[in-house]
Amino acid sequence: METTQNRTAIFPKGDEAPADYFSGTAWVNILVPKDETGHYSVGDVVFEPGCRNNWHTHPAGQILLITDGEGYYQEKGKPARSLSKGDVVVIPSDVMHWHGATADKSLTHIAISNITENGPVTWLEPVTDEEYNNVNQQR
Repeated sequence: METTQNRTAIFPKGDEAPADYFSGTAWVNILVPKDETGHYSVGDVVFEPGCRNNWHTHPAGQILLITDGEGYYQEKGKPARSLSKGDVVVIPSDVMHWHGATADKSLTHIAISNITENGPVTWLEPVTDEEYNNVNQQR
């Protein structure tokens, strides 16, 4: 049976994301592994309901283009921002943050990641259930 996400998806789901960096299941489809200059990559990420990634930073920033669903983006020490289709998130360099789906809706975004000699991302600790549930209760 085809789900709504499968009917509305712009790109195929991709491979399951590493469990070391996600709470819940996410799929990553790398659309551009590295541009010809080696400065950025582009991926499509689908988060199942309740899934979020770990706290992390990007040495040279990142841009998220929300293409479907509902979710959150939160910088450490700041209130979470609700996300929905059409939103754009510009993430500054080295800002600790996380993003993911709401408890009851999936989230899909295009991630444009700048690449440095240190790579595109520095993964940190998981977002705790308490941190995530606090954001969901504020919704």
